[in-house]
Amino acid sequence: MSDVKQIQNESEIVVKPVAARIGAEISGVNLSGNLDANTVKSIRDALLKHKVIFFKNQNHLDDKEQEAFARLLGNPVVHPTVPVKNGSNYILELNSDHGGRANSWHTDVTFEAAYPKFSILRGVVIPEVGGDTVWANTATAYENLPAELRSLADQLWALHSNDYDYAAKRSEISSESVNHYNNVFTSTLYETEHPVVHVHPETFERHLLLGHFVKKFIGLSSSDSYQLFSVLQEHVTQLENTVRWRWSTGDVVIWDNRATQHYAVNDYGDAQRVVRRITIDGDVPVSLDERRSITKTKVRSAQ
Repeated sequence: MSDVKQIQNESEIVVKPVAARIGAEISGVNLSGNLDANTVKSIRDALLKHKVIFFKNQNHLDDKEQEAFARLLGNPVVHPTVPVKNGSNYILELNSDHGGRANSWHTDVTFEAAYPKFSILRGVVIPEVGGDTVWANTATAYENLPAELRSLADQLWALHSNDYDYAAKRSEISSESVNHYNNVFTSTLYETEHPVVHVHPETFERHLLLGHFVKKFIGLSSSDSYQLFSVLQEHVTQLENTVRWRWSTGDVVIWDNRATQHYAVNDYGDAQRVVRRITIDGDVPVSLDERRSITKTKVRSAQ
C-alpha cells in the first residue's frame, strides 16, 4: 500500500513498502543538494520508519551532486582506513574488480565507536545478472528473540575490530581482495567495545549490534562467543526479517546503519560491479544501562 507524503514540483512523493518488516521504495523525487526542507524531512521520516529506502532512475546524479545531497542528511565522513575516490571529498568506491565485494553480513564501520548513522549508495556499473544487496532489520530481530535470549543479549558487550578473518567468512575470495584487505582496510587497526543491544537515539527502538566485525563477546571465550554469536546473528538474518534489492544503474539506496545489517551478494561472476557510497557521521551507541561504546585501541599495523 502506497503512502503519499507530499507534493514536490507538482509530482507526488510516494512511499511504497517493499517488505513487511523492512524497506520502502520512494518515487516522485529527484535527489539533489537543492531539495527543500519538507522533502528532506519526508525522506528522513521514511528512512527511520522503513530502515532502508530505494530510489530508482537517479541517473542525473554525479559524484558532486551525490555529495551535495548527502550533506542534507548530516555531516559526511570518510572511511577511517580506505582512501576516498579521486576527485571526491567523501565517496568510497566499491569496485568488484579491485576487491570491492562485501559479501558478508555487517553494519558499516562498527569497529569505530561512533560508526556512521546513514549510508547512501549509488549504482554506477551494475552487472546484467546478480549483484543484489540484502538488508536485515536489527530491531525486529531483537523484538522476536525468545525472552530468555533477549535478557542475555541485554547484558552482553562485544569486541568489534577491522582485524577479523576476512577469508574465512567468504566462500570465494581473490588474492587481490585479500591484498586489499591486508594493505588498505587494516592499515590502521581498531578495537571497539559495543553493547550487543543498543538504543536508537532517534526512534528509541532496541537493536542488536552484531555483524562480521564482531571478534568475541566480552568475558566469554572465543569458542563460546562463536556459538552464541551464531545463534543471535541467525535471528538477524532470517529471510522474513530481510529485503532484497535488484540494482539498476542510477539507483540510490539509503539505509539507517544503526538499525540494519546488509550483504552484497557475490553472484555475478567476472562481471564488473561499481557502487559509490557516502556515510553520514553517527553517534556513540548507548546500552540499556546507559553506558557508551568505547574504542580501546587504535594501533598502526606493521607494513
